[in-house]
Amino acid sequence: MRDKIYELRVNFQGINYRILYFFYKNQAVVISHGIIKEKKVPPLEIEQAIKNKTKFEKNPELHTYFQELI
Repeated sequence: MRDKIYELRVNFQGINYRILYFFYKNQAVVISHGIIKEKKVPPLEIEQAIKNKTKFEKNPELHTYFQELI
């Protein structure tokens, strides 16, 4: 899309979902958020994803959940 924000398109039971995500270094794919949309993703949603990316990159540990598997 832009500013290293990507879009995953999923159609499930006739509903079009858009999942906005970005890559963090070469370690992880981070999901920003998702929307239901028929056509183009609105610019405001892309801006929100960019804000989420910036917030995450400033302090990844604050926005990361980790649990060891037993």
